[in-house]
Amino acid sequence: GDVVIVGSAMTEGTDYLEAPPGHVRGFNARTGEVEWVFHTIPQPGEYGYDSWPSEAWSHTGGANVWTHMSVDEELGLVYLPIGTTVPDYYGGHRRGDNLFSNSLVALNAKTGERVWHYQMVHHSVWDYDPPAAPNLIDIVVDGREIKAVAQITKQGFTFVFDRATGEPVWPIEERVVPQSEVIGESTSSTQPFPTKPPLFLTNGATENDLIDFTPEIRAEALEIFQQYNSGPLYTPPALGDNIIRPGWSGGANWWGAAFDPETNNLFVPSWAHFSTVNIQPPQDPNSDLTIRPRVRDLSGPRGLPLFKPPYSQLVAFDMNAGEKLWHEPVGEGPREHPDLQGLELPPMGNFEKLGGPLLTKTMLFIGQGFETNRLGAYDKATGEELWWIQLPARFHAAPITYMADGKQYIVFALGGGVGGEIERLMALALP
Repeated sequence: GDVVIVGSAMTEGTDYLEAPPGHVRGFNARTGEVEWVFHTIPQPGEYGYDSWPSEAWSHTGGANVWTHMSVDEELGLVYLPIGTTVPDYYGGHRRGDNLFSNSLVALNAKTGERVWHYQMVHHSVWDYDPPAAPNLIDIVVDGREIKAVAQITKQGFTFVFDRATGEPVWPIEERVVPQSEVIGESTSSTQPFPTKPPLFLTNGATENDLIDFTPEIRAEALEIFQQYNSGPLYTPPALGDNIIRPGWSGGANWWGAAFDPETNNLFVPSWAHFSTVNIQPPQDPNSDLTIRPRVRDLSGPRGLPLFKPPYSQLVAFDMNAGEKLWHEPVGEGPREHPDLQGLELPPMGNFEKLGGPLLTKTMLFIGQGFETNRLGAYDKATGEELWWIQLPARFHAAPITYMADGKQYIVFALGGGVGGEIERLMALALP
Protein backbone atom coordinates (compact mmCIF):
# COMPACT_ATOMS: atom_id res chain seq x y z
CA GLY A 1 0.00 0.00 0.00
CA ASP A 2 0.84 3.66 0.13
CA VAL A 3 0.70 4.14 3.91
CA VAL A 4 3.57 3.76 6.39
CA ILE A 5 2.10 2.99 9.83
CA VAL A 6 4.21 3.96 12.82
CA GLY A 7 3.81 3.11 16.49
CA SER A 8 5.95 4.57 19.24
CA ALA A 9 8.11 3.69 22.21
CA MET A 10 7.94 5.93 25.24
CA THR A 11 7.81 5.38 28.96
CA GLU A 12 5.28 2.98 30.42
CA GLY A 13 7.26 2.84 33.61
CA THR A 14 6.60 3.28 37.28
CA ASP A 15 7.70 6.85 37.89
CA TYR A 16 5.32 9.13 36.03
CA LEU A 17 1.74 10.29 36.23
CA GLU A 18 2.07 12.25 32.99
CA ALA A 19 3.69 11.04 29.78
CA PRO A 20 3.25 11.34 26.00
CA PRO A 21 0.37 9.27 24.60
CA GLY A 22 1.15 6.38 22.26
CA HIS A 23 -0.98 7.49 19.31
CA VAL A 24 -0.45 5.57 16.04
CA ARG A 25 0.06 7.47 12.80
CA GLY A 26 -0.25 6.65 9.13
CA PHE A 27 2.06 8.54 6.77
CA ASN A 28 1.80 8.92 3.01
CA ALA A 29 4.69 6.83 1.70
CA ARG A 30 5.33 9.23 -1.19
CA THR A 31 4.91 12.65 0.39
CA GLY A 32 5.64 11.95 4.06
CA GLU A 33 2.47 13.76 5.10
CA VAL A 34 0.35 12.47 7.96
CA GLU A 35 -2.71 10.72 6.52
CA TRP A 36 -4.34 9.79 9.82
CA VAL A 37 -3.84 9.54 13.59
CA PHE A 38 -5.45 6.92 15.81
CA HIS A 39 -5.73 8.12 19.40
CA THR A 40 -4.91 5.14 21.61
CA ILE A 41 -6.15 7.26 24.53
CA PRO A 42 -9.47 8.58 23.15
CA GLN A 43 -10.13 12.31 23.07
CA PRO A 44 -13.50 14.00 23.74
CA GLY A 45 -16.23 12.70 21.45
CA GLU A 46 -14.30 9.58 20.43
CA TYR A 47 -15.25 5.98 21.18
CA GLY A 48 -13.78 4.89 24.51
CA TYR A 49 -13.47 8.40 25.95
CA ASP A 50 -15.88 7.47 28.76
CA SER A 51 -13.59 4.63 29.91
CA TRP A 52 -11.29 7.29 31.43
CA PRO A 53 -11.67 10.28 33.75
CA SER A 54 -12.79 13.25 31.66
CA GLU A 55 -9.42 15.04 31.49
CA ALA A 56 -7.16 11.98 31.37
CA TRP A 57 -6.57 12.30 27.62
CA SER A 58 -4.77 15.61 28.16
CA HIS A 59 -2.01 14.26 30.41
CA THR A 60 -2.08 10.44 30.70
CA GLY A 61 0.43 8.66 28.49
CA GLY A 62 1.62 5.28 27.35
CA ALA A 63 -0.92 2.99 25.65
CA ASN A 64 1.57 2.74 22.82
CA VAL A 65 2.40 0.11 20.21
CA TRP A 66 6.00 -0.60 21.16
CA THR A 67 6.02 -4.09 19.67
CA HIS A 68 5.28 -5.33 16.14
CA MET A 69 2.04 -4.82 14.21
CA SER A 70 0.56 -7.17 11.62
CA VAL A 71 -1.24 -6.35 8.36
CA ASP A 72 -3.79 -8.29 6.31
CA GLU A 73 -3.41 -6.72 2.87
CA GLU A 74 -6.43 -8.55 1.47
CA LEU A 75 -8.74 -7.17 4.17
CA GLY A 76 -6.90 -3.86 4.29
CA LEU A 77 -6.58 -4.07 8.09
CA VAL A 78 -3.67 -3.39 10.42
CA TYR A 79 -3.68 -5.03 13.86
CA LEU A 80 -2.31 -3.01 16.77
CA PRO A 81 -1.25 -4.68 20.04
CA ILE A 82 -1.57 -1.62 22.29
CA GLY A 83 0.31 -1.54 25.57
CA THR A 84 -0.22 -0.42 29.14
CA THR A 85 -0.75 3.17 30.21
CA VAL A 86 1.36 4.93 32.86
CA PRO A 87 2.25 4.05 35.49
CA ASP A 88 2.35 0.29 35.12
CA TYR A 89 1.30 -0.79 38.62
CA TYR A 90 -1.04 1.90 39.91
CA GLY A 91 -4.12 3.45 38.30
CA GLY A 92 -5.85 5.49 40.98
CA HIS A 93 -5.69 8.60 38.77
CA ARG A 94 -7.12 6.77 35.71
CA ARG A 95 -10.32 5.12 36.92
CA GLY A 96 -12.20 3.04 34.36
CA ASP A 97 -11.26 0.32 31.88
CA ASN A 98 -8.86 2.67 30.02
CA LEU A 99 -9.48 1.89 26.36
CA PHE A 100 -7.53 1.24 24.18
CA SER A 101 -4.73 0.21 26.50
CA ASN A 102 -3.99 -3.54 26.66
CA SER A 103 -6.13 -4.09 23.57
CA LEU A 104 -5.90 -5.62 20.13
CA VAL A 105 -7.28 -3.02 17.72
CA ALA A 106 -7.98 -3.52 14.01
CA LEU A 107 -7.83 -0.37 11.89
CA ASN A 108 -8.54 0.34 8.26
CA ALA A 109 -4.93 0.67 7.14
CA LYS A 110 -5.74 3.35 4.57
CA THR A 111 -7.92 5.63 6.71
CA GLY A 112 -7.02 4.77 10.33
CA GLU A 113 -10.68 4.12 11.13
CA ARG A 114 -11.28 1.63 13.95
CA VAL A 115 -12.99 -1.52 12.65
CA TRP A 116 -13.00 -3.58 15.85
CA HIS A 117 -11.17 -3.95 19.13
CA TYR A 118 -10.90 -6.27 22.11
CA GLN A 119 -9.46 -5.26 25.47
CA MET A 120 -7.52 -8.18 26.95
CA VAL A 121 -6.85 -6.55 30.34
CA HIS A 122 -9.14 -3.96 31.92
CA HIS A 123 -7.46 -1.17 33.91
CA SER A 124 -4.10 -2.92 34.00
CA VAL A 125 -1.91 -2.66 37.09
CA TRP A 126 0.42 -5.57 36.17
CA ASP A 127 2.31 -4.38 33.04
CA TYR A 128 0.49 -7.02 31.00
CA ASP A 129 0.66 -5.28 27.64
CA PRO A 130 0.36 -7.52 24.55
CA PRO A 131 4.03 -8.06 23.74
CA ALA A 132 4.26 -9.61 20.28
CA ALA A 133 3.04 -9.30 16.72
CA PRO A 134 -0.42 -10.84 16.26
CA ASN A 135 -0.26 -14.04 14.19
CA LEU A 136 -2.55 -14.07 11.14
CA ILE A 137 -3.75 -17.66 10.91
CA ASP A 138 -6.19 -19.42 8.59
CA ILE A 139 -7.83 -22.28 10.50
CA VAL A 140 -10.76 -24.70 10.25
CA VAL A 141 -12.94 -24.90 13.37
CA ASP A 142 -15.85 -27.36 13.43
CA GLY A 143 -15.71 -27.54 9.65
CA ARG A 144 -15.79 -23.75 9.19
CA GLU A 145 -12.89 -21.92 7.55
CA ILE A 146 -11.89 -18.87 9.59
CA LYS A 147 -9.40 -16.15 8.78
CA ALA A 148 -8.26 -15.59 12.34
CA VAL A 149 -5.76 -13.56 14.32
CA ALA A 150 -4.05 -14.94 17.44
CA GLN A 151 -2.52 -12.69 20.11
CA ILE A 152 -0.17 -14.31 22.61
CA THR A 153 0.27 -12.59 25.97
CA LYS A 154 2.53 -12.28 28.98
CA GLN A 155 -0.13 -13.99 31.11
CA GLY A 156 0.05 -17.27 29.15
CA PHE A 157 -3.22 -16.72 27.27
CA THR A 158 -3.73 -16.88 23.51
CA PHE A 159 -6.66 -14.73 22.38
CA VAL A 160 -8.07 -15.83 19.00
CA PHE A 161 -10.48 -13.74 16.91
CA ASP A 162 -12.05 -13.68 13.47
CA ARG A 163 -9.71 -11.12 12.01
CA ALA A 164 -12.37 -9.49 9.84
CA THR A 165 -15.04 -9.03 12.53
CA GLY A 166 -13.25 -9.34 15.88
CA GLU A 167 -15.60 -12.10 17.04
CA PRO A 168 -13.85 -14.56 19.39
CA VAL A 169 -13.29 -17.94 17.75
CA TRP A 170 -13.89 -19.62 21.12
CA PRO A 171 -15.74 -18.12 24.10
CA ILE A 172 -13.88 -15.64 26.30
CA GLU A 173 -15.29 -15.47 29.82
CA GLU A 174 -15.32 -12.42 32.06
CA ARG A 175 -14.39 -13.86 35.46
CA VAL A 176 -14.42 -12.21 38.86
CA VAL A 177 -10.91 -11.37 40.09
CA PRO A 178 -9.44 -10.03 43.37
CA GLN A 179 -9.81 -6.30 44.03
CA SER A 180 -7.29 -3.69 45.12
CA GLU A 181 -7.20 -2.41 48.69
CA VAL A 182 -4.79 0.43 47.90
CA ILE A 183 -6.27 3.83 48.72
CA GLY A 184 -7.52 5.57 45.59
CA GLU A 185 -7.22 2.52 43.35
CA SER A 186 -10.26 1.09 41.55
CA THR A 187 -9.51 -2.12 39.67
CA SER A 188 -11.89 -3.94 37.35
CA SER A 189 -14.18 -6.49 39.00
CA THR A 190 -13.67 -8.95 36.12
CA GLN A 191 -11.02 -9.85 33.56
CA PRO A 192 -11.23 -11.81 30.26
CA PHE A 193 -10.19 -15.49 30.34
CA PRO A 194 -10.06 -17.37 27.00
CA THR A 195 -11.55 -20.87 27.18
CA LYS A 196 -9.34 -22.08 24.31
CA PRO A 197 -6.49 -22.66 23.68
CA PRO A 198 -5.28 -23.65 27.18
CA LEU A 199 -2.55 -21.74 28.99
CA PHE A 200 1.01 -22.13 27.74
CA LEU A 201 2.46 -21.51 31.23
CA THR A 202 1.36 -21.41 34.86
CA ASN A 203 0.27 -18.03 36.17
CA GLY A 204 -0.50 -16.66 39.61
CA ALA A 205 1.58 -17.17 42.76
CA THR A 206 0.42 -19.57 45.48
CA GLU A 207 2.15 -21.85 47.98
CA ASN A 208 1.40 -24.84 45.74
CA ASP A 209 3.59 -23.29 43.04
CA LEU A 210 6.77 -23.17 45.18
CA ILE A 211 9.74 -25.41 44.45
CA ASP A 212 9.81 -28.64 46.43
CA PHE A 213 12.94 -30.46 45.24
CA THR A 214 13.63 -31.33 48.90
CA PRO A 215 11.68 -30.61 52.11
CA GLU A 216 14.45 -28.24 53.23
CA ILE A 217 14.41 -26.25 49.99
CA ARG A 218 10.62 -26.14 50.10
CA ALA A 219 10.72 -24.72 53.65
CA GLU A 220 13.22 -22.04 52.61
CA ALA A 221 11.10 -21.12 49.59
CA LEU A 222 8.03 -20.80 51.80
CA GLU A 223 9.92 -18.50 54.18
CA ILE A 224 10.79 -16.17 51.30
CA PHE A 225 7.32 -16.38 49.78
CA GLN A 226 5.54 -15.43 53.00
CA GLN A 227 7.28 -12.05 53.03
CA TYR A 228 5.25 -10.97 49.98
CA ASN A 229 1.66 -10.30 49.03
CA SER A 230 0.57 -12.74 46.34
CA GLY A 231 -2.38 -14.62 44.92
CA PRO A 232 -3.96 -15.93 41.73
CA LEU A 233 -3.62 -14.15 38.40
CA TYR A 234 -4.85 -10.54 38.48
CA THR A 235 -4.30 -10.12 42.21
CA PRO A 236 -3.62 -6.35 42.37
CA PRO A 237 -0.46 -5.04 44.04
CA ALA A 238 -0.98 -4.04 47.67
CA LEU A 239 1.04 -1.69 49.88
CA GLY A 240 4.39 -3.31 50.61
CA ASP A 241 6.07 -6.09 48.61
CA ASN A 242 4.15 -8.06 45.99
CA ILE A 243 4.92 -10.99 43.70
CA ILE A 244 3.64 -10.59 40.13
CA ARG A 245 3.63 -13.89 38.18
CA PRO A 246 4.18 -13.85 35.30
CA GLY A 247 6.27 -10.72 35.61
CA TRP A 248 6.83 -7.80 33.26
CA SER A 249 8.81 -10.02 30.86
CA GLY A 250 6.22 -12.78 30.47
CA GLY A 251 5.19 -15.45 29.63
CA ALA A 252 5.49 -14.59 26.00
CA ASN A 253 7.29 -11.47 24.88
CA TRP A 254 8.39 -9.60 21.77
CA TRP A 255 9.94 -12.68 20.13
CA GLY A 256 6.42 -13.87 19.29
CA ALA A 257 5.07 -17.20 18.05
CA ALA A 258 5.32 -19.18 14.80
CA PHE A 259 2.38 -20.55 12.79
CA ASP A 260 2.53 -23.52 10.41
CA PRO A 261 0.05 -23.00 7.53
CA GLU A 262 0.31 -26.67 6.50
CA THR A 263 -0.72 -28.17 9.84
CA ASN A 264 -2.41 -25.10 11.39
CA ASN A 265 -0.26 -25.52 14.48
CA LEU A 266 0.99 -22.58 16.56
CA PHE A 267 4.35 -22.75 18.36
CA VAL A 268 4.84 -20.51 21.40
CA PRO A 269 8.19 -20.03 23.17
CA SER A 270 7.90 -18.66 26.70
CA TRP A 271 9.72 -18.32 30.00
CA ALA A 272 8.31 -18.29 33.52
CA HIS A 273 9.58 -14.89 34.61
CA PHE A 274 8.19 -13.29 37.75
CA SER A 275 8.95 -10.02 39.45
CA THR A 276 8.22 -8.15 42.64
CA VAL A 277 6.59 -4.77 43.00
CA ASN A 278 7.02 -2.62 46.08
CA ILE A 279 4.35 0.05 46.53
CA GLN A 280 4.87 2.83 49.04
CA PRO A 281 3.53 6.35 49.57
CA PRO A 282 5.96 8.98 48.23
CA GLN A 283 8.79 10.20 50.44
CA ASP A 284 8.80 13.61 48.77
CA PRO A 285 5.69 15.68 49.66
CA ASN A 286 5.94 17.31 46.23
CA SER A 287 5.68 13.98 44.42
CA ASP A 288 3.04 13.88 41.70
CA LEU A 289 2.00 10.31 42.60
CA THR A 290 0.02 9.01 45.53
CA ILE A 291 1.76 5.65 45.14
CA ARG A 292 5.21 5.07 43.65
CA PRO A 293 5.88 1.44 42.65
CA ARG A 294 9.33 -0.10 42.45
CA VAL A 295 10.00 -3.25 40.39
CA ARG A 296 12.74 -5.86 40.79
CA ASP A 297 13.35 -9.55 40.24
CA LEU A 298 13.48 -12.07 43.09
CA SER A 299 15.70 -15.09 43.62
CA GLY A 300 14.57 -18.20 45.45
CA PRO A 301 16.45 -20.23 48.07
CA ARG A 302 20.14 -21.00 47.44
CA GLY A 303 20.06 -19.17 44.12
CA LEU A 304 17.36 -21.44 42.72
CA PRO A 305 14.13 -20.14 41.16
CA LEU A 306 11.38 -19.63 43.72
CA PHE A 307 8.71 -21.49 41.74
CA LYS A 308 8.42 -24.93 40.17
CA PRO A 309 9.57 -25.65 36.61
CA PRO A 310 9.30 -25.57 33.66
CA TYR A 311 11.16 -22.27 33.36
CA SER A 312 11.51 -21.87 29.60
CA GLN A 313 9.62 -24.05 27.17
CA LEU A 314 8.13 -24.54 23.73
CA VAL A 315 4.41 -25.27 23.47
CA ALA A 316 2.58 -26.44 20.34
CA PHE A 317 -1.15 -25.94 19.79
CA ASP A 318 -3.54 -27.41 17.23
CA MET A 319 -5.36 -24.22 16.29
CA ASN A 320 -8.16 -26.04 14.47
CA ALA A 321 -9.15 -27.65 17.77
CA GLY A 322 -7.74 -25.10 20.21
CA GLU A 323 -5.88 -27.88 22.02
CA LYS A 324 -2.32 -28.32 23.26
CA LEU A 325 -0.29 -30.87 21.28
CA TRP A 326 2.94 -30.97 23.27
CA HIS A 327 5.22 -28.93 25.48
CA GLU A 328 8.95 -29.33 25.94
CA PRO A 329 11.41 -27.53 28.23
CA VAL A 330 14.19 -25.60 26.52
CA GLY A 331 17.42 -26.38 28.36
CA GLU A 332 18.36 -28.42 31.39
CA GLY A 333 17.58 -25.83 34.05
CA PRO A 334 19.28 -25.99 37.46
CA ARG A 335 19.79 -29.78 37.47
CA GLU A 336 23.54 -29.30 38.09
CA HIS A 337 22.98 -27.15 41.17
CA PRO A 338 25.05 -28.62 44.05
CA ASP A 339 22.01 -29.01 46.30
CA LEU A 340 20.13 -31.00 43.65
CA GLN A 341 22.77 -33.66 43.07
CA GLY A 342 21.48 -37.20 43.46
CA LEU A 343 17.92 -36.23 42.59
CA GLU A 344 16.36 -37.73 39.49
CA LEU A 345 15.11 -34.56 37.85
CA PRO A 346 13.97 -34.19 34.23
CA PRO A 347 15.02 -31.22 32.08
CA MET A 348 13.35 -28.14 33.52
CA GLY A 349 14.13 -25.43 30.98
CA ASN A 350 16.61 -22.65 31.62
CA PHE A 351 15.49 -19.63 33.62
CA GLU A 352 16.18 -17.17 30.80
CA LYS A 353 14.54 -15.48 27.85
CA LEU A 354 14.32 -17.28 24.54
CA GLY A 355 14.89 -15.81 21.12
CA GLY A 356 12.34 -15.64 18.34
CA PRO A 357 11.23 -18.81 16.54
CA LEU A 358 11.99 -19.75 12.94
CA LEU A 359 9.71 -22.43 11.50
CA THR A 360 10.64 -24.54 8.48
CA LYS A 361 8.87 -27.44 6.79
CA THR A 362 10.20 -29.97 9.30
CA MET A 363 11.97 -28.12 12.11
CA LEU A 364 11.58 -25.27 14.55
CA PHE A 365 14.69 -23.24 15.35
CA ILE A 366 14.87 -21.35 18.63
CA GLY A 367 17.72 -19.47 20.32
CA GLN A 368 18.58 -19.48 24.01
CA GLY A 369 20.13 -16.50 25.76
CA PHE A 370 20.93 -14.40 27.80
CA GLU A 371 23.17 -16.95 29.52
CA THR A 372 23.16 -20.24 27.63
CA ASN A 373 23.87 -18.73 24.20
CA ARG A 374 22.69 -21.65 22.08
CA LEU A 375 20.69 -22.20 18.92
CA GLY A 376 18.63 -25.39 18.84
CA ALA A 377 16.55 -27.22 16.24
CA TYR A 378 13.41 -29.09 17.30
CA ASP A 379 11.14 -31.60 15.59
CA LYS A 380 7.98 -29.59 15.06
CA ALA A 381 5.81 -32.73 15.30
CA THR A 382 7.06 -33.85 18.72
CA GLY A 383 9.17 -31.07 20.27
CA GLU A 384 12.23 -33.34 20.43
CA GLU A 385 15.52 -31.47 20.31
CA LEU A 386 17.40 -32.64 17.21
CA TRP A 387 20.49 -30.47 17.18
CA TRP A 388 22.13 -27.50 18.86
CA ILE A 389 25.16 -25.27 18.48
CA GLN A 390 26.99 -23.13 21.01
CA LEU A 391 27.03 -19.45 20.06
CA PRO A 392 29.80 -16.91 20.75
CA ALA A 393 27.45 -14.28 22.20
CA ARG A 394 23.93 -13.71 23.43
CA PHE A 395 21.03 -14.60 21.15
CA HIS A 396 18.37 -11.89 20.86
CA ALA A 397 16.29 -11.84 17.72
CA ALA A 398 14.36 -14.24 15.51
CA PRO A 399 16.48 -15.93 12.82
CA ILE A 400 15.75 -15.54 9.12
CA THR A 401 16.31 -18.09 6.36
CA TYR A 402 16.94 -17.78 2.63
CA MET A 403 18.16 -19.78 -0.38
CA ALA A 404 21.23 -18.91 -2.47
CA ASP A 405 22.78 -21.05 -5.20
CA GLY A 406 20.72 -24.04 -4.14
CA LYS A 407 21.78 -23.88 -0.49
CA GLN A 408 19.68 -22.83 2.51
CA TYR A 409 21.09 -20.42 5.09
CA ILE A 410 20.00 -19.28 8.54
CA VAL A 411 21.10 -15.83 9.74
CA PHE A 412 20.63 -14.28 13.16
CA ALA A 413 21.83 -11.36 15.28
CA LEU A 414 24.08 -11.83 18.31
CA GLY A 415 25.51 -9.66 21.05
CA GLY A 416 24.69 -6.13 22.09
CA GLY A 417 22.84 -4.98 25.17
CA VAL A 418 24.56 -5.38 28.53
CA GLY A 419 28.11 -6.59 29.02
CA GLY A 420 29.69 -4.66 26.18
CA GLU A 421 29.25 -7.47 23.66
CA ILE A 422 29.93 -6.57 20.04
CA GLU A 423 26.87 -6.79 17.82
CA ARG A 424 27.27 -9.19 14.93
CA LEU A 425 25.44 -11.32 12.39
CA MET A 426 26.10 -15.04 12.17
CA ALA A 427 25.15 -17.27 9.23
CA LEU A 428 24.83 -21.06 9.16
CA ALA A 429 24.49 -23.21 6.05
CA LEU A 430 22.17 -26.21 6.19
CA PRO A 431 23.43 -29.45 4.60
